[in-house]
Amino acid sequence: MKVLVVGGGMGGTILANNLARQLAKELEAGEAKITMLSASDQHMYQPGLLYVALGKLNPSEMYRDQASLLEPSIEFHVDPVTKFNLSGNNVTTESGKTYDYDVIAIATGSRGNAAGIPGLAEHAEQFYTEADAVKMYKRLQSFEKGRVVIAVGVPHKCPMAPLEITFMLSDYFKARGIWDDVQLHYTYPIGRTHSLEPVANWATPEFDRLGITYETLFNMKEVTADKVISEEGTEAEYDLLITIPPHKGMQVIEDNELGQGGFIPTDKLSLQMEGHDNVFVLGDTTNLPISKAGSTAHFEAEATADNIVSMLKIGTTVRDYDGKVFCFIESFDEKATYAMFNYNNPPAPVAPTKGVHWFKTMYNKMYWASARGLL
Repeated sequence: MKVLVVGGGMGGTILANNLARQLAKELEAGEAKITMLSASDQHMYQPGLLYVALGKLNPSEMYRDQASLLEPSIEFHVDPVTKFNLSGNNVTTESGKTYDYDVIAIATGSRGNAAGIPGLAEHAEQFYTEADAVKMYKRLQSFEKGRVVIAVGVPHKCPMAPLEITFMLSDYFKARGIWDDVQLHYTYPIGRTHSLEPVANWATPEFDRLGITYETLFNMKEVTADKVISEEGTEAEYDLLITIPPHKGMQVIEDNELGQGGFIPTDKLSLQMEGHDNVFVLGDTTNLPISKAGSTAHFEAEATADNIVSMLKIGTTVRDYDGKVFCFIESFDEKATYAMFNYNNPPAPVAPTKGVHWFKTMYNKMYWASARGLL
């Protein structure tokens, strides 16, 4: 069996490593082969971008050589896919090479799409690339007083990012001694402060306690130099605008017409692409209405690895993905909480503690072991 993994992020890396360990004998005997195609030789710890934007992490700490995170039995190439030929079981890459497969896993990720809202990219700060995170930190350093609006678009990567950046900004301005000269105002597209109702029920009283104002049912339509205009006809004036921009899937998915907006139609249990039993989809690349988070990709990768191995050994899949997601939520005063949930069980955030904050801080270091599939 030839297994092709497209994408070297969290989901693709954990999947490839789990497969390599489970198929060690088959790989050694030449009965199986695992190939990964990536657009970069570097693996970035994406949650670190939030910390870079607030001056809490040096950008160089977010990277490792991708090859160093993979089992030696995995064939790794920096050669991004340009053409998917699903009916012929092969792909073509930027170099012009063709790779065939028996099973393919597509884990190409997603990207911010601030350009999709007129004026947003020009006037807002964001933190979904290293360059943007560094730019945001420099802007924060020069900010002295005024109204800071956090404007949220959907869908977006990391469901807790809007809350985390809001709470962490309150700590940032307090540490600088200018909190009394700053007003934080938070907007969210639906009728509560977070898509997950239990999370909103926890966060809203915390906003009230900290004096953070908010407006719900606020869908960004247009941004000018001093205000955000919503589809609902309201406006939010700002001195500094920070955005969680709406996201799209990667361009190659759109170019190959595999899914609207770059998100591939995916069965929520099997994680197989609709209409293709030998195509699995992981992480941000799916169109599933669940959180686009690193933990989502992690748990999906574990289920997918078991299913690909079982397809090789017994000819069928054996495991469903239950929608499991685990997200830390940085709050304020160096405290954090978490949300753990799946398709059938909603989250139940508890009061933030310093212990959870320090555990999350430790996870920033432990991530590399997780990417290797060791945690």
